[in-house]
Amino acid sequence: MNGYLVLENDESFQGVWKGAVPETPIEGEVVFFTGMTGYQEVLTDPSFKGQIVVLTYPLIGNYGINDFDFESSEPQVTAVVICECSEQGYHYESKKTFSQYLQKWNIPVLSGVDTRAVVKRIREQGVMGGLLVKDIADVQFEHYQTIEEKNLIPQVSVTKAQTFGEGHFHVVLMDFGYKKSIVDSLVSVGCKVTIVPYNTTFQEVCQLNPDGVMFSNGPGDPKQMSFHLSEIKKMAQHYPTLAICLGHQLLSLAFGGETEKLKFGHRGSNQPVIDIDSRKVFMTSQNHTFVVQENSLENTNFTVRYRNVNDGSVEGMNHAKYPITSVQFHPEAHPGPVDSVSLFHEFVTSMQSVRREEVYA
Repeated sequence: MNGYLVLENDESFQGVWKGAVPETPIEGEVVFFTGMTGYQEVLTDPSFKGQIVVLTYPLIGNYGINDFDFESSEPQVTAVVICECSEQGYHYESKKTFSQYLQKWNIPVLSGVDTRAVVKRIREQGVMGGLLVKDIADVQFEHYQTIEEKNLIPQVSVTKAQTFGEGHFHVVLMDFGYKKSIVDSLVSVGCKVTIVPYNTTFQEVCQLNPDGVMFSNGPGDPKQMSFHLSEIKKMAQHYPTLAICLGHQLLSLAFGGETEKLKFGHRGSNQPVIDIDSRKVFMTSQNHTFVVQENSLENTNFTVRYRNVNDGSVEGMNHAKYPITSVQFHPEAHPGPVDSVSLFHEFVTSMQSVRREEVYA
């Protein structure tokens, strides 16, 4: 059965439904992901909540879906648009095909679409809303909600604390939509990780007696968390802190900085980033539209440590007074494959240093 992706600019793209066929129009912000692999991680990354994801690599599903590479317990994308869907999973660990997995969760897939044309429109005109429909006559944007208007974080955050690992350092992970591989990376460098809901207060974090705090990635506009910025700032001032993606943006806002929306964002596994301290360039995996405004950091005591080589945008910060590091990219995603994994070791070192200071104080 034919289906259509219709953009806010009234341009439509025809395809064929694979698996679930939506009875009513499916709305979401249309974004594109440029990685050749990693579609299973993309499907289950909570940062994609509320978005229709266009996968730019022409053949998707050729290695199937396995039991190990999930970033959360279920798909988080609103829908997927692809050029060609493989009906087989040619890998010894494959348990389901791409379309079988999404059909199980009732996630629509529109295949046979000219994805190159869709991506060109987004790059030319910017990220925009879209509808997936069975019939062009069903298209109505009157009630479309932008990603800035949607409060998505409560939909992806845990509702009660969860603990993983038994390491020497206790890290509280503020969950705005965390990826499983972040927890795995922390556990691998000797951390016990307690994941807490997005609205956990500073006082509640103190009761857990952590050595450090991490602010996770997540979906949507960081300004949706304005009500909690004072609590986030107190945590960062009190504990060694590492922040990733949305967490990085929230830190900027908490200390008086500003964020803005890029034209079409960074989504893929080949974004070059330079470490200004070492002058080393490495490849990173990213998934975001919002970024920190560099000129807004003037009175925050944050300095830019990482910068995107392509467009010069802020990719990470250090604080002059507190042991705080934040990055816009995902060091746990192994795009390099280990170019930026040292950030987790640096985080452990900062917790170790603070622990020594407390012992000798």
